[in-house]
Amino acid sequence: MARRISDRNIWLIFFAIFLVGIAYGVSISLTALHLDARGFRKEQIGTLAAWFASGIVVLSLPMGALIRRFSAKTALLVALLGYAACVSIFPHLTTYGGIAGARFFDGAFSVGVWVSCETILLARADADHKAFVTSLYAVSMAIGYVLGPLAARAIVSSLPMSLAFGMSGVLATSAAAAVAIFLDRGLPARAAAEDGAARAVAAEGRASSLAILAQIKTSCFATFAYGYFQASVVLFLPLYLMEEKGILREQTIVIPAFFAAGMLLFSNVAGRIGDRFGHLVVMRVLGAVGTVMILGFVFLDAYWLMCAAVFVAGASLASISPVSLALQGVIVDPADYSRSNAIYNVFYAAGMLLGPPASSVLFERGGGAVMLEHLAALWVAFVVFAWLFAGDDPRARRAAPSRSAAPRERAA
Repeated sequence: MARRISDRNIWLIFFAIFLVGIAYGVSISLTALHLDARGFRKEQIGTLAAWFASGIVVLSLPMGALIRRFSAKTALLVALLGYAACVSIFPHLTTYGGIAGARFFDGAFSVGVWVSCETILLARADADHKAFVTSLYAVSMAIGYVLGPLAARAIVSSLPMSLAFGMSGVLATSAAAAVAIFLDRGLPARAAAEDGAARAVAAEGRASSLAILAQIKTSCFATFAYGYFQASVVLFLPLYLMEEKGILREQTIVIPAFFAAGMLLFSNVAGRIGDRFGHLVVMRVLGAVGTVMILGFVFLDAYWLMCAAVFVAGASLASISPVSLALQGVIVDPADYSRSNAIYNVFYAAGMLLGPPASSVLFERGGGAVMLEHLAALWVAFVVFAWLFAGDDPRARRAAPSRSAAPRERAA
């Protein structure tokens, strides 16, 4: 592993996102429960999630320009400190407007963290190991997602819930301190040379944002579907379990840990397979498996079976995210990484923006089963889309001549 990743800055990003992952895990597992305890209706909880996604949408595209202007290190540092402030004050706000504002800036600073980290990783990772690196990035965050809900459950069992959100702020601040002290500002010589060459080519005929979008459309659909799905189930799956399945609140708090554990154990495997055989074919298979898990969940009643289904859903659907990030990393020029990452995260944010309000309406009017069925339909649409545009994967295009040549060789 050390031979594949010799750049210590990549390991530092893994460490920083691990700390942020714990912070996310704590806040994600408690947000819906906190709002429900404060008396907010499901539709209000859904619209508050939309405010979070709106922050992501607003800052996603400008992040590319901000990174080019101030450096990825500066952007990451500011984003981490901003997120720490938002998550710390969240439990102390009482009005809908105040909470909506905190959620908006929470989303804006969160996307700053993601785009900055992803830009650093794609710029520093070798071309043949991008999915390997991005999958370890996902693993680092997933470990945090596993530990976060467990820590949250331990805290709320005997202490006020506000302390758990405060712990998230401390962790994000610690990540900011590590970045400020240890992360290099510039790129290594190899990456800098590649970036300079790409910028020289781009200066002659720079790709438009629409051209980049056309290149990475399958990755964008994947991250849209994942954002839509993740934002919906994080908010409403715990409520579905309590209201329609009779699961205790203490048990629902740890459900996100099973999802993250699946991602933790399989995303690196998925990344290695994607690097070797093609990212998009792996994404199609993972999407199909995840769809089956979502539909199966409707018919499960035993708690341990639900945990198993959530685990497999995490192993499949959550593993799509790092593989889709790696796919767009091998498609676009290095000089366009910050712009492509920004576009990519716009679609993630759009999914988060649309998912909770739509899911809340379906939950209110048709119940949790209808909500889950419409999420399964979204993943079916992605699998079909990824099959129609299988040629977007450069490895699929390279493999095509060899497949056509095989019969001639056998005939000879």
